[in-house]
Amino acid sequence: MRRQVPLIITFIVGISMVTQYFVPHEPFASLFDVFNKWFMVIAFFAMMLGVGNLIRLHVQKVYKTTPGWGYSIILLAGLLTMTVAGSKWGTDGPFFSWLFENVHIPMGSTMFALLAFFIASASYRAFRARTIEATLLLVAAIIVMIGRVPLGALIHTKLPDLADWIMNYPNMAGQRAIMIGIALGTVSYSLRIILGIERTYLGGK
Repeated sequence: MRRQVPLIITFIVGISMVTQYFVPHEPFASLFDVFNKWFMVIAFFAMMLGVGNLIRLHVQKVYKTTPGWGYSIILLAGLLTMTVAGSKWGTDGPFFSWLFENVHIPMGSTMFALLAFFIASASYRAFRARTIEATLLLVAAIIVMIGRVPLGALIHTKLPDLADWIMNYPNMAGQRAIMIGIALGTVSYSLRIILGIERTYLGGK
């Protein structure tokens, strides 16, 4: 019975959310608003559960002095400081704003800067002209990169136009194909969950 009740709730909520898009009348319209409010409540408790689990794991690391426990102290101190600053003075307060602008934003910029090196490494591996497809990818990437900088217009006046054509047509076609595939995958996975075929969210195998 523990597994049947969540499956029934998932089926009812899923069918109601799908139906209200096609039948925007009562009772489905009001059910949509109710379920959205329930979602916010559940999301809040899920966030609290995640934060509690995060604190528990890092407190255990500090207590057992496992490798990297110093980073756990920094994480817990940052979490406590931002929580106190936001709850006491509000997110518009000067202390919270100072922490956000002078600590959070620089750290985020540092992470994105590090990602640039990983992207460059992945591009180097992907752009090796071992096959015809890899060669086309390499040539297109070179044309786009050179065509998007002032040097491209100096090399040839048509190079920026060619770079724009690659981005507007072949690249856009590939993006739309990927988005269609993602949409179809989302729909199929959602149907599996609503119909009770996919049950991994219940725990276990």
